[in-house]
Amino acid sequence: MTEDPFVVHRSLLFTVAYEMLGSAADAEDVLQESWLRWAAVDHAQVRDPRAYLVRVVTRQALNRLRTLSRSREEYVGEWLPEPLLTSPDVAEDVELAESVSIAMLTVLETLGPTERAVFVLREVFDMSYGEIAEAVGKTAVAVRQIARRAREHVAARRPRVEVSRSEQQSVVERFLVALRTGQVQELMDVMSPDVVLIADGGGLVAAALEPVHGIELVAPLLARAHRVVSAFDTTAVWLNGAPAGRIEFDGEPSAVSVVVEVGRITRIYVVRNPRKLTRLDEPAELAR
Repeated sequence: MTEDPFVVHRSLLFTVAYEMLGSAADAEDVLQESWLRWAAVDHAQVRDPRAYLVRVVTRQALNRLRTLSRSREEYVGEWLPEPLLTSPDVAEDVELAESVSIAMLTVLETLGPTERAVFVLREVFDMSYGEIAEAVGKTAVAVRQIARRAREHVAARRPRVEVSRSEQQSVVERFLVALRTGQVQELMDVMSPDVVLIADGGGLVAAALEPVHGIELVAPLLARAHRVVSAFDTTAVWLNGAPAGRIEFDGEPSAVSVVVEVGRITRIYVVRNPRKLTRLDEPAELAR
């Protein structure tokens, strides 16, 4: 028997939903809802199952995103995307790796739901304006205009400097060593003077409620981390298609992703909310 198209394209559908929502848990819920709708249609009448399923997932993700807007406005502290453990292979697709990076997903949070959907479908999945129009319920002309605005919005906020995978790994490894030793100078050596630290505890664990700006504040704050718990460890991992770190505070995990520019860390994203750390043990399957 021919395998069900939903199963064949599941990794793609999950990636679409995750990039629109920034949450693996919500993306899985969207896939479940989409599966129920797929199961209810006559598959023989669907000419292009892949395009049809992407439309269904997009519509369900848009519905979910709109309902989530209020809860995210009321979120305690900074809201960061849910990190995913990924294999190094994801980094081979440079565009996919960039699109699922914590930095990019954080930028996408500043878009409205429709703008985000249009940007993701156009820039990441290279869908035509006509296909996107069907998915979001707009005209192709309107979608083209939305895509342009979203592209300009993202371009003004995304990190502009590209670094090689080896450079990113080297900087991350130095950073993790400095965290383990708690040496302020070692941390300062690997960070940019205008580094920004953004932490997400969701009100459930200790975390800075607002971004911390500047090396003079960030370095001492990080240096104290290993002294406030009885057991502290760091491990290099791949998160969202890039070298990153997993930190254990008394056995409780946190995820750390960084942006590297010209050999130094300019942004540090720390996810401590335990509800967002359920995907750190098994690599997620992402696809375009």
